[in-house]
Amino acid sequence: MPLAEPPQWRRKATDFFSTSSVKLKQAGQSAGDNIADVAGKVGSVVKTRWAVFQEARQQQQQRPPGETVQERLITAAASTGLLFRKGISETKEKVAVGKVKVEEAAKKTADKSKTILNNIERWQKGVASTDVFGVPIEATVQREQSSKAVPLVLMRCADYLVISGLNNEYLFKSEGDRKVLQQLVSLYNEDSGASLPEGLNPIDVGALVKCYLASIPEPLTTFALYGELREARVSIPDLRNILKKLPNVNYMTLEFVTALLLRVSRKSSLNKMDSRSLAVEFAPLIMWRQGDAGTDLRNHLKFTLKPPPKIVDTTSNTATWDLLDEDDEDASSQIPLDDASPPDYSSIEVIQCLIEHHNAIFTDANETVWR
Repeated sequence: MPLAEPPQWRRKATDFFSTSSVKLKQAGQSAGDNIADVAGKVGSVVKTRWAVFQEARQQQQQRPPGETVQERLITAAASTGLLFRKGISETKEKVAVGKVKVEEAAKKTADKSKTILNNIERWQKGVASTDVFGVPIEATVQREQSSKAVPLVLMRCADYLVISGLNNEYLFKSEGDRKVLQQLVSLYNEDSGASLPEGLNPIDVGALVKCYLASIPEPLTTFALYGELREARVSIPDLRNILKKLPNVNYMTLEFVTALLLRVSRKSSLNKMDSRSLAVEFAPLIMWRQGDAGTDLRNHLKFTLKPPPKIVDTTSNTATWDLLDEDDEDASSQIPLDDASPPDYSSIEVIQCLIEHHNAIFTDANETVWR
């Protein structure tokens, strides 16, 4: 007589095997196509085991009397449950690994995209990502991460002049060689920490300092303090208090530049550049009001930095009018005019005071020391 099957075991076995395959497929689908293959294989094993049990029921009479269906169900359920848990564990592990890889890839992509967008924005403004000239001074100093909050190009120029250029006549007044200046600008736009080539004319190095100051979008004294500084003029206490409002990079760079000019003025018997003459040269480069289109000196220095015009073959049959490019600047803006606006004498007085009374005004700044 066949052994009776306990109803509760039959019901549990049916529920277990009928739901195992479905759960594995669902887990595989949530994990992805590759992991679904693992779940499908496990599900196939489960179905195969259920088929074995169905066949066993039909052959119960041939089984040894000591082996009951209940015992077979318990053994099979235990082994199948182990296989089921193993499949789920592998699925979870692959999902976790995939999630970490996706997050890492997303972070790298976001960082790279941010860099690209920043460079695109700088190029749209006409400035390369490594440029020094024409870039806000804060951005340059932050990128260089120097020990002193002063652009490296100014530090290199100052070192060069203090060692071998302070005695040159009309230093900072004589114009430098335009071709040399363009080469130096390209050098520092490619590598802001580069050293100056040996054998340079100190006049060219002095002109490079002026070109840099003319190129930055906002003066060292900032637009906000223009009016206050002009009103203070020669008052040392007032100038000292006003300059404390400057951003640190502006303050330290202004201190550095005026300290260099003080060194130059002390050699005025040789170089013919006293504090007044230096103030006349540097006032338009250190102080100007917002909205000012640029003094003749700044415009001239910016024009100096531009590459030379293309050589035109005048022997060709090209019409004279065709030689003018509609996109080119007005040629008159490149040439200082005799009827230019009068000098800003108030600004000149401010810069002259900063040079002559440098140590009394910049009391909070570290003393500038050249090697």
